[in-house]
Formats: sequence, C-alpha cells, structure tokens
Amino acid sequence: MASDNLITAGMTGLEEVGHDILSLRTLFVNVVFIGEPGSRNWVLVDTGMASFTDQILHVASERFPGPPSAIILTHGHFDHVGTVIELEQFWGVPVYAHPLELPYLTGVKDYPPADPSVGGGLMARLSFAYPNEAINLDDRIFSLPEDHSIPGVSGWEWLHTPGHTPGHVSLFRKEDRILIAGDAIVTVKQESLWSVLLQDKQLHGPPAYFTTDWQAAHQSVQHIRRLEPIVAVTGHGHFLTGEMLRDSLERLDLDFEQTAVPDHGKYLD
Repeated sequence: MASDNLITAGMTGLEEVGHDILSLRTLFVNVVFIGEPGSRNWVLVDTGMASFTDQILHVASERFPGPPSAIILTHGHFDHVGTVIELEQFWGVPVYAHPLELPYLTGVKDYPPADPSVGGGLMARLSFAYPNEAINLDDRIFSLPEDHSIPGVSGWEWLHTPGHTPGHVSLFRKEDRILIAGDAIVTVKQESLWSVLLQDKQLHGPPAYFTTDWQAAHQSVQHIRRLEPIVAVTGHGHFLTGEMLRDSLERLDLDFEQTAVPDHGKYLD
C-alpha cells in the first residue's frame, strides 16, 4: 500500500491510494480511477467539478491505454457530475448509478436546494448558490446491477449508503477492505472554507448543507463502520487508513448527533 502522501505538490491533487487506485482532486472534490496502470479494464468513480474535463482525460491517458469500461456515480450532486456529460460523450461509455438517483440524472427531478443555515463556515453559508438542478443523461445512464457488482472491474461491490442523497452509494472491495465512500463520510470539514483550503484531515459526516436525511446518514455511517475498512477514499479530503480510520469511524458513529448533525436547518426533521 502506498503511503498517504501526494504524488506531487498539492496543486495537482493526485494521491496514489494503492497499486490500482488513484484519486484526483478537482478543486475541492475527488474523482477516483480504479484499475491497474496499463489495463484496459478500469472505471472512473465520479467526475468532479465542471471545467476539469481536460485534467481527468490527461490523467486517464497517462495511466491507461483506452477509455474506462464505465463511469460510476456515487450520487448526482453538481460537484460529482460536473464533467460526466463531456466524458461520456468523449469516451462513449455507460454511466451507472443507484436506481433512486436516476431521477436526478435524467432531468426528471431536481435535488432539494442546499441549506445555508446549517452553519460550520463559509462553504455552508455560500451553499445557496450551489446548483441543485437535475442533469439529463437520458439513455446513457443505467441502474447499478442488482447483484451489487461494479461493471468493468472485479472484486468490488456497491453499497447503498443514503442520507446525503436518496440513492447515494459507496464502493467496497472485501479482499483488502478498501472503501470508496463518496460523501457518506468525508475527511475534511466541508462546511468550512478554511478547512477545505488547508485540506485538514479529520473524519466528518456528509456535507451538511446538502444532506436531507440525517437518520439515514447515521445508519450509513454505521454500515460503513461494520465493514471495518482499512482504507477509505472519500469525496472530499485526503484518504484515511488503519487505526486512524478505525478510531475516527467509531467516534463519528458514537457522537454522530453531536458532531455531524447541525444544530439547526430545514432538513433536520
């Protein structure tokens, strides 16, 4: 397992998580490449912020000889689907998400608007301006397989981890207990601009300003904790490993109401 260090300076936002897992930060959200370097069997998990298409394509071309087998979306919030239409059109590959997420990815239904009243910092206060409109992938988006497999790569399964969104999923590989968590958990206080700029590593619940079901969010944290992951790659922040991850998950679970759930907000009930 590679050490928890950036490959290059923090400006690039590249982290080698393992021999076949690479994380790329697009502004303040991560996309994940799963696949052995040089392999034709690989997938992209999430597509990050808009305007990062060229960076994602560059990293992909440096690492793999061809397009991915599929694009997997943990959920459809704007910062996780910002380049999905451009990448799908360029590569011509299928996109997969949980069935409950499809209305937000086919133009049928908008997400509830962000809640800037949850507190925690400037990122939360500015969230009134974050897009919540559905995108439309039309017939290019498919439901994840019912057997919980991940199309295009073996050994991985998807887990339904709702709360942040109804159809949020995380990915898990039992062989080495690596988790790709999306926004079910994050390793930076995403509500705080200062924490985001510093990429201060500390486990948190999902970004509060877009989380609409806190009971489900806590249950998802408990689900993740029961898996006993050794590595967790999250949608925001650096990846966590080992004892720090285990202890942080325990604290987050036990203190969820006090540390993750905001004191006020329109989605608390």
